[in-house]
This record gives sequence, structure tokens and C-alpha cells, in this order.
Amino acid sequence: MNTVAAKVPSARKAPSLHRPIQWSIAVTALLIWGSRAHLDRFITPQRGLGYALGIAGGSMMLVLLIYSARKRFAWLAWLGGIPAWFEIHMVFGIVGPILVLFHSNFHLGSTNSNVALICMLLVAGSGVVGRYFYTRLHAHMDGNEDTLEQLVAVGERLRAQTTSIAFLPGLLDAIERIETVFITPPRGVILRFLHLGCGGPRILIARRRVRREIAIAKARAELRESALIGQHAARIAEVAQSYAYRRLEAGRRAAELRLYARLFSFWHVLHIPLFFMLLIAGVAHVIAVNIY
Repeated sequence: MNTVAAKVPSARKAPSLHRPIQWSIAVTALLIWGSRAHLDRFITPQRGLGYALGIAGGSMMLVLLIYSARKRFAWLAWLGGIPAWFEIHMVFGIVGPILVLFHSNFHLGSTNSNVALICMLLVAGSGVVGRYFYTRLHAHMDGNEDTLEQLVAVGERLRAQTTSIAFLPGLLDAIERIETVFITPPRGVILRFLHLGCGGPRILIARRRVRREIAIAKARAELRESALIGQHAARIAEVAQSYAYRRLEAGRRAAELRLYARLFSFWHVLHIPLFFMLLIAGVAHVIAVNIY
């Protein structure tokens, strides 16, 4: 009896899904406190601590450029590894805007400062969205760049391993129908987004349907008085369920990975111009403050 040996690539340690949750709670609490603490009695943007916070936050956002440069230019290897700079990019991309918000006392000011502040908030918000896409892209990766190809290959291998499933009449056709309804992405952008957002419920319903189809196929086989089915019914049902679950999961991950990869590429096209807008607005703000 042939068993299903193919496995979906296992998850690697990074990135952890717990750190972003802790970061989100801490940042949200800090921002709520800062916006309600009336810190303008202690912090002034033009001098002292407030001025230092603005310089520190702006400097951190300038450091973000090093990550992009490190990725693109091999001769910058002396600066350190790309994973380390990615972590710095993530941390400074959050801490820098927070310092600038405290620098401004969470208030609007002159026109040039407002433009710089709005650009900064857009870039920070864009970074949060990009971080989510990145996390979803790498949530199941094993460190290789060809993870999508691996998932597609897993699905193809699973489709080829049908020896045990063939003992249950009609089960393969039922699995293919379930896969088409619950796993294959629909046409249309809006429908694809809705399909992506309900991945968890879809896979649960698909597994439930699979269990029902296995029970039906098993009953049909037993009605034919198959001695082999009678002797190995439980084992065949177990193998069939394992096969179906892995096939559905591989298909779901491959479909989601394709969509997240497309979203991440669109995000990247938007994020880079926003960041350069921030740089221009920030430099203009610094010049205006120190000249006028």
C-alpha cells in the first residue's frame, strides 16, 4: 500500500508572528499615551528635548536607506549582513516616526512641517502594510528562493500518488471538485481578495467535505464486498485523508503565495516613491526651520 510521503515545506524560525503583535501593542499604547499626555508643557519642537527627538527620528529614517543600498551593492558587505539590516530597517521604520510624533507633540504646525509629517505617516503606514505582506510571504518558507515552485511541485507529486486512493471509488473526482471550489482562486481582483481573506474557514470546510467524501467512498466500496477494503478500511481511509489534506494545503499555500507576491510587488512600487517624497519634504522642513 503506497503512502503519501511528500510534505509541504516546513516553516523556518523567522519571522516570528509573536514579535509584531507585541510591537503593535507597545506602539499603540505609547501613541495613545503620547497623544493624551499634553507633553507640550515639557517638549518644544524648536529646542531642547523636542528638537533632539526630531533630529534622532529624522536620522533613523535616513539610516533606512542603508538597507536598500546593502541589498543592491555587494561592495557594501563590510557593513554587515542583510538580515541584520532588515531588522534595523523594521525597528527604525517604527521608532523614527514615533520620535518625530513626540517631537511635534502630535500637533500640526507650519505648511512645510505638515507636508513632512504627512509624508512620514504615509511611509510608516506603507511600511506596516509591507511588513504584513512580507510576513505572509515568508511564513512557510524554508529559506529557499524557489518556495513557490516547491509548493507547486508538492501538489503535482501528490496528484501522482494515488495508489491507495484508487481503492475508494469516486474519491479522486470528489477531491478535485473540492479543490476547485475551495482552493482554486476565482477570477476577478475583488473575488481574489475575498478568497484570500477567508483562507482559514475555506480549508476547514474543505477538510470537512473530504472526510464526508471518504466516508461515502468507503461505504460504496464495502457495499461491493471488497475483501481488501474490509481488511484495511481504516488504514486506507487514513491514507486517503492524509493525501487529501496535504494536497489541499499545498494548493492553498501556492495560491496565497502567488497573490501575496503580486501584492508585495505592487507595494514596493508605491513605497519607494513615498519614501523619497519623505526625504525631500524632511530636508525642506529642516532647511526652513533653520533658515527662517
